[in-house]
Amino acid sequence: MIQRTATAQWHGDLKAGQGAIRLGSGAFEGKYSFGTRFEGAPGTNPEELLGAAHAGCFSMALALGLTQAGHTPVRVHTTATVKLERVQEKMTVVGIHLETEAEVPGIPAADFQRVAEATKEGCIISRALSAVPMTLAASLK
Repeated sequence: MIQRTATAQWHGDLKAGQGAIRLGSGAFEGKYSFGTRFEGAPGTNPEELLGAAHAGCFSMALALGLTQAGHTPVRVHTTATVKLERVQEKMTVVGIHLETEAEVPGIPAADFQRVAEATKEGCIISRALSAVPMTLAASLK
């Protein structure tokens, strides 16, 4: 079994406090606060990190799916937009939009779309977040 870790530390109350998030590998550490999460202040936030994880997973899984379909990609670039809204007085992740562009020599557009849609449903992070509605815009370069 593979296990990954991350830690977060918080000081103070919700609005005036601040914290830091660190990946177990040490590859990233970032400060976060109420302002970075809900007001657009500089820094990171859990939703942004969730989006990064989803974009990374999707890009890798799409590369795998395309290769298995006989079309090795040159490049896959994915942006994940995590949508946060108040639902019944609680802030809630209400959707994730994946936008991917890939350079894949020789693949018919319909085949690319089929693999991209299957990847949206099947990548590890998509499956973990299956309660969240997801949309996909996939294009070939």
